[in-house]
Amino acid sequence: DSEGGLYVCMNTFLGFGREHIERHYRKTGQCVYLHLKRHVIEKVPGASGGALPKRRNAKLFLDVETTGDLNSDDFEYEDEAKLVIFPDHYEISLPNIEELPALVTIACDALLSSKSPYRKQDPDSWEDELQASKHAKTLVQLDNGVRIPPSGWKCSKCDLRENLWLNLTDGSVLCGKWFFDGSGGNGHAMEHYKETGYPLAVKLGTITPDGADVYSFDEEEPVLDPHIAKHLAHFGIDMLQMQVMENGLRDNDIKPRVSEWEVIQEAGVKLKPMYGPGYTGMKDLGNSCYLNAVMQAIFSIPEFQRAYVGNLPRIFDYSPLDPTQDFNTQMAKLGHGLLSGQYSKPPMKSELIEQVMKEEHKPQHNGISPRMFKAFISKGHPEFSSNRQQDAQEFFLHLINLVERNPVGSENPSDVFRFLVEERTQCCQSRKVRYTERVDYIMQLPVAMEAATNKDELIAYELKRREAEASRRPPPELVRAKIPFSACLQAFSEPSNVEDFWSSALQAKSAGVKTSRFASFPEYLVVQIKKFTFGLDWIPKKLDVSIDMPDFLDISHLRARGLQPGEEELPDIAPPIIVPDDPRALDIDESSVMQLAEMGFPLEACRKAVYYTGNLGAEVAFNWIIAHMEDPDFAEPLVIPAFGEAASSGAAAFGAVGLDNQPPEEMVAIIISMGFQRNVAIQALKATNNNLERALEWIFSHPELEEESDPALDMMDRENNANANILAETGLEGPRIKDGSGRYELFGFISHMGTSTMSGHYVCHLKKEGRWVIYNDLKVCASERPPKDLGYIYFYHRVPS
Repeated sequence: DSEGGLYVCMNTFLGFGREHIERHYRKTGQCVYLHLKRHVIEKVPGASGGALPKRRNAKLFLDVETTGDLNSDDFEYEDEAKLVIFPDHYEISLPNIEELPALVTIACDALLSSKSPYRKQDPDSWEDELQASKHAKTLVQLDNGVRIPPSGWKCSKCDLRENLWLNLTDGSVLCGKWFFDGSGGNGHAMEHYKETGYPLAVKLGTITPDGADVYSFDEEEPVLDPHIAKHLAHFGIDMLQMQVMENGLRDNDIKPRVSEWEVIQEAGVKLKPMYGPGYTGMKDLGNSCYLNAVMQAIFSIPEFQRAYVGNLPRIFDYSPLDPTQDFNTQMAKLGHGLLSGQYSKPPMKSELIEQVMKEEHKPQHNGISPRMFKAFISKGHPEFSSNRQQDAQEFFLHLINLVERNPVGSENPSDVFRFLVEERTQCCQSRKVRYTERVDYIMQLPVAMEAATNKDELIAYELKRREAEASRRPPPELVRAKIPFSACLQAFSEPSNVEDFWSSALQAKSAGVKTSRFASFPEYLVVQIKKFTFGLDWIPKKLDVSIDMPDFLDISHLRARGLQPGEEELPDIAPPIIVPDDPRALDIDESSVMQLAEMGFPLEACRKAVYYTGNLGAEVAFNWIIAHMEDPDFAEPLVIPAFGEAASSGAAAFGAVGLDNQPPEEMVAIIISMGFQRNVAIQALKATNNNLERALEWIFSHPELEEESDPALDMMDRENNANANILAETGLEGPRIKDGSGRYELFGFISHMGTSTMSGHYVCHLKKEGRWVIYNDLKVCASERPPKDLGYIYFYHRVPS
């Protein structure tokens, strides 16, 4: 709150805005707060005036969510701090060493100099922590005539073409360390520093008019170089004119502009900024655009708007003493920021006049910074807790999982995505079949590359591209494979071979085929185009294709039909569990691993699934994955047990398949002894992965559950355990679904730019009020050319019958 400031409770060290501070006081009785307020002093000259923007010291604000005009880098601030005593609002200006006890003064000083909770969790991931290098001002650059070309870079020692660093002293181009920046290398840049002592290097491929990634070998950390434009110009690089693409080429090296990056972001087209409720941008926290894109799509859906923003007062009233650790509070807070319109306001007329006078007419983008939300939602997750780019599809499923485990009111908003999949598996030898149902949230469509309508153009382009690469010339005009949507839908509906199928009719392995159909159609259909695959070197790769996705989609013909007359079911006999005496003697079936990985599961989890199920095939390993998705080490590397331990660990791991995964009875008894109902205790333990302390906090943060009847709680308990791809067990009432017709209309899509899910950028397009809008982090504009053919995840809404 730029006007009311931030109130920090001196007991819990949690921050509150002016509209919530009274509620916190009444709820907790805490009466001493630190009031922090920020005042604008003057405007700082922008980069266009020749000076780099100043970096503000934002340590006073624990979690300032706005990044509007008053919080941009174009201003200099003065911070004011006061101690406020409730209920009389008695104020004491700080610093004050006369009226306050020494203990209070020490506490205030410690709080003012502390870092916020989200920074403590990931101190290396925030750009505000970067400091100017001590070498930047006095850096010596050799006058050796080196000029860096706009493309064709490679390491001068090993010919690698990725993760390349330009030494700012002598112009050497060398590779970084393995996984130094999310990609591979042989460490030649570091070796060069040890030999020469030249301290600074800039990563090629990150240079834009706004800056570049600079690393100091001497200081052993990423740094800022305030003189980066001058240092790059020494080697013939004009950063103010250089807009780097994925392949390292500048804008004017590719004509016409058909780069995936430019088409998806609608570069080169003057886009009109949009303001108001539902048109609020989100700041990129450092490769967090996957989160931004997904949350924009999620909060465009009325069910999520009602569940969190509509219930905001109730959620805040019942939030725990530490709301930073409550999922529903963080969802409500984020949803309010996106939908209220408070952080999406057009610039004042005076600001527009000033921009015109300075010939700097650039739209001022407001927005929110979802730092606390990211810190909470990624806590304990090996992928999303890092500062690396992640897969938007995996994050979507992770979010749905959290929604399922943290009910809010009587309506579960994730119901709109949930549907049942009927899988028909047939033994090719006995001709007998098995029908199973599972819950899913995403329809995954394969890319039918063999159906490309421009094969001749693709072959000619590939020959020209290789010739250009060999001669170090700019590549030819891009030719993208054009795939009919009907071909992808046909590939989805066709039977697929089941590798290493174990036939219960034959009691042996046999050939099998599997067909998937919709047992129910969801209210909102999420379609993922499976563009990402694995190369021979196990490196994720992306298929650069154009698919004519329809505005209106009818999949009624994919409705499941169940067991047909004349079909005979396979016997319900489980395959034997095979655990070798020496676990090191078992070779992991890599083909089964690949099948599971292409479904979107982490590679290491797939390897463990195949190992612990004795190489019985992808279908059996899939069941293991479903039963262990909530394991804390789910995505950790496979550790082969020592000799003699395999039988117990392997059997235990596989034996968990099909169990109801009930919490330990001793933990349930402890919670019951405290006066809580048994079903509440079970639900709390399941929602917190059987962590007793967190389960008690969860119960206190959901007091409304104790007032509900036991049958309702039992139903909620079963529903909250429904997860992405969890098998629907027979005998239960089953998951709650919203079945209807199979006719849909497109209202949004998320696009990815880059070569893999671990790099690149995500952008969201949504159709609102009859027109398309592009959400590119903080930039929210009316879309002129929505690239519907280049999307990665599509969102469809059911058309009323």
